[in-house]
Amino acid sequence: MASHSSLLDQITACIGSNAVLTGPDAQAYLEDWRGRYRGAALCVVLPANTGEVAAVVRLCVAHGVPVLPQGGNTSLCGGAVPATQDPAPVIVNVQRMRAVIKVDPANQSMDVQAGCVLANVQAAAAQQGMLYPISLGAEGSCLIGGTISTNAGGTGVLRYGNTRDNVLGLEVVLPSGEIWNGMTALRKNNTGLDLKHLFIGAEGTMGIITAAVLKLHPLPTQHALAWCAPKDPSAALSLLGLFQASCAARLSAFELMNGLQLDTVVEHVPDRKRPLEAPHEWHLLVELSDTGDGAELDATLQRVLEQAADAGLIDDAVIANSGAQRATLWEIRHSVSEANKKAGVGLTTDCAVPVSATPAFMEQATAAVHAIVPELPIIIVGHLGDGNVHFIPFFDHAAWAARADRDVLAGTLRHAVNDVAAALGGTFSAEHGVGQTGLAEMRHYKSTTELTLMHAVKAALDVDSLFNPGRLLP
Repeated sequence: MASHSSLLDQITACIGSNAVLTGPDAQAYLEDWRGRYRGAALCVVLPANTGEVAAVVRLCVAHGVPVLPQGGNTSLCGGAVPATQDPAPVIVNVQRMRAVIKVDPANQSMDVQAGCVLANVQAAAAQQGMLYPISLGAEGSCLIGGTISTNAGGTGVLRYGNTRDNVLGLEVVLPSGEIWNGMTALRKNNTGLDLKHLFIGAEGTMGIITAAVLKLHPLPTQHALAWCAPKDPSAALSLLGLFQASCAARLSAFELMNGLQLDTVVEHVPDRKRPLEAPHEWHLLVELSDTGDGAELDATLQRVLEQAADAGLIDDAVIANSGAQRATLWEIRHSVSEANKKAGVGLTTDCAVPVSATPAFMEQATAAVHAIVPELPIIIVGHLGDGNVHFIPFFDHAAWAARADRDVLAGTLRHAVNDVAAALGGTFSAEHGVGQTGLAEMRHYKSTTELTLMHAVKAALDVDSLFNPGRLLP
C-alpha cells in the first residue's frame, strides 16, 4: 500500500492544489459548529464536479483511506466531522458543486448539485412560482446533499413530509468510485427497487450524493400566522385537532416551545422580542398557507382561535398582520439553535412519538430527567404536528464545566429521555440523524435483525468499510 503522502500528491494532481486543504486551512472543517466534536483528517478536498468526486474516491479506496462526505457541517449529532480513527479520513466537501441545473415548473421538479445551499434552492424555486418545502433553522448554511443524506425534517413536515418525500432522483458516487445516475424526474417508476432510498438518510455511509432531482410544490401566495399561548401541551394537541378539522392541508406549521425556550431566544439573540405581553409557560406558532383568497385564510385562522379561546385551550394570541410581522415571528422559531448554543450546553434529544402521545412524553421525560438531576432546567421545542419533540436538559456553561462526569451524565440523561420515547412507541432520532451521538442508542434500541440487515446493505456497497466509518451503524 502506498504512503498517505503519495495519496495527497495524487489527489492534488487530480483536482488541483487550490481544491486540497491541509493544516490551518482545513481546521474549520474538522470541528462541528457547536464545538463539541473535533477530529483529524489527511486533507479536505473541494471537488468541482462529480467526475472529480469519483476520481478522489477511487484514489482513497486504492490507498485504503476512509472517506468522509461533508456538506455544510451543521450536524447536531457529530455526523459531519471526523471521528477518532487511524488512518485519518479524506473529507470530501461538496460546497463548490452549487449549480441549480434546471427548474421544471410543469413537472414540479428541479435538478440541483449537492453543494447548493438550502435557502438558495428555495429561492430558485420561488422565482419560478414553486416551493421547495424543506425549511429549518440552518437553511442559510446547510447544503442539499447533507439534508438528503440525513433525511432532514424541519418545520414543513406536517404538510409536505421529510426530505425523503421530496426527492425524485439522485446522482451518487459509490464507494467503488462508480457513478450511479438515478436522476429521474418521474413520480411513478415501478422497475424494481427504488435505489435512491438506500442513500437518503444513510449519512454518507453508502456513497456521496452529488446531485438530486427535487420535488416542488405550488408556491403559496397567502399566509395566515398566529402566535398563541396554549394552556398546556394537552390543550395544544386539542387545538391541533381543531385546525386539522377546519383547515386540512392548508395547515402548514404547528410549532411548540416552552417558556424557557422563548426566554433563551429573547435574551441571547439580538432583535428578538416576545410576541405576547404577558409571560406564558407554553407557546405555539401556527401557520396556514394556500394559493387562494388571503381574506378567507385569515378568517379561518381567526375563527379557529376564537373556538379555542371559548373552549379554554389558549390564554392569548396575536395574529401577524403583515409579511414583516410573519417573518419576525418565524425568526423567533428559527433562532432556537443559535440561542441555545450561546446560553449554555443543551443535551439535545430528537425524539418522535405518535402525535397523540406528545403530552405524555413531555411529562414523563421531565420526571425521568429530574430523577437524575433534580430541578434541572429543560428546554422544549418541537414540531408538535408530526410528533417530533426536541427535549433538551440544559446546563449553563459554568455548571457544565464544573461537572467531572459530563460524558457519562450526558449519555445517562439522553438515554432516560429516549427510554420514555421508546416506551410510547417512538424513536430517539426523528430528523437529526444518528451520527456519533446516537451510536449507543442504535445498539440499544435497534433489534439484531434490523442492524444485521443494515450492515448487510452497507457491506454490499462499501466492501472495504471506508465510507464515513464510526457513524450511523454501530
